[in-house]
Amino acid sequence: MSRLSFEPRRFLRSLLDEAVAVARPDRCLPPALTDWPAPPQGQTIVIAVGKAAAGMARALTTQWSDRPLTGLALTRYGHALPCGGIKVVEAAHPVPDKAGVTAAHRILEIASRAEPDDLVLCLMSGGASALLTAPAPGLTLSDKQETTQALLAAGADIGEINTVRKHLSAIKGGRLAQAVTPARLITLAISDVVGDDPATIGSGPTVADPTTLADARTVIDKYGLSVPDSVPCALADPANESIKPGAPAFANTTYRIIARPLDSLKAAARVAARSGIAVTILGDDLIGEASALGRIHADVACRLQDEGNDLPTLLLSGGEATVTLTGSGKGGPNTEYLLAMAQGLNGRGDIWALAADTDGADGSEGNAGAVITPDTLTRARAAGLLPAPLLVNNDAWSFFDALGDLVVTGPTQTNVNDFRAILIA
Repeated sequence: MSRLSFEPRRFLRSLLDEAVAVARPDRCLPPALTDWPAPPQGQTIVIAVGKAAAGMARALTTQWSDRPLTGLALTRYGHALPCGGIKVVEAAHPVPDKAGVTAAHRILEIASRAEPDDLVLCLMSGGASALLTAPAPGLTLSDKQETTQALLAAGADIGEINTVRKHLSAIKGGRLAQAVTPARLITLAISDVVGDDPATIGSGPTVADPTTLADARTVIDKYGLSVPDSVPCALADPANESIKPGAPAFANTTYRIIARPLDSLKAAARVAARSGIAVTILGDDLIGEASALGRIHADVACRLQDEGNDLPTLLLSGGEATVTLTGSGKGGPNTEYLLAMAQGLNGRGDIWALAADTDGADGSEGNAGAVITPDTLTRARAAGLLPAPLLVNNDAWSFFDALGDLVVTGPTQTNVNDFRAILIA
């Protein structure tokens, strides 16, 4: 018999909601703005890019309502919000489109017009790498699209993907900072990457890049990718090397991360602790194949349950799982993780789990993630659903959709990567 005094599904959803809430721009941005109370002698120019761009721009206009602000916010389709004098543009993610290219060139133009007395405030969040697309000379949008699709399908991690992106770009890898020079540049970022590396967040348009053209070529070779002929040519051209540490472009720059994945996990842990739950954070940096991670976590949960505990136990984790596409189904890393975990639990009683992307979109579908319960497999069998072939076809979305177990949040205006919670009663 369960020892829980609450409904597990609602409880897990409340944890996700708190994890998202602490990373929302209206909560994490205002405290960071107190360090720069005085307006510059010149203009305050705002460049916001990412899934949280509109939310960050709106929080800024609310906090600095007494200042004239100008600039542009570039975000994913469906994520726009009114932001006063800051223009909002939407573009495609994760595969870039023409709207993203047009907006990236507009941002470069805005940056290059900044005067020495101006302040350029860059608001960066997850998704910026795909949205901010300005192909390097000799490359086309189609070249970038094909390369991005190949990297995603191969299961490359975000660090590898961004290493390639930075060396095929006219704006990433420190080039935006170079365009802003000599104006003052401040970047405030919401991290969605393992390790919170500024050079990886949004492919580091305002920071120095330690990766090289050779590193990018290694990624292409590692996965044996078939890419347009122009890509190897671009990756062999020294002119496409990113901006390195110590360059003059960074002499008048400041960078601060205002929300991290670990902050969100700790917030969820505090909620659980208040409910008398023993909490273990497995880490905010878990990566690898989503299905493999799901099976590992199923084993961990079963072992803990067999050991016995005085209190119900919660396992929290974050990071960014990946999926190597071999099938033609629908879904994303979080639903694939859960379907593999459900298989591993094999109907084990008193274990529930939720996994979701904190931006509100798991893969290309409209759900953030899903939930599994002790009777997930029983209900699946009754509905004629077989987990194994669905996993092979990368079709975890269809499994959870049929059971009514998808988690739908809509755009959250933030992104601190995957959120996973396993409750053991």
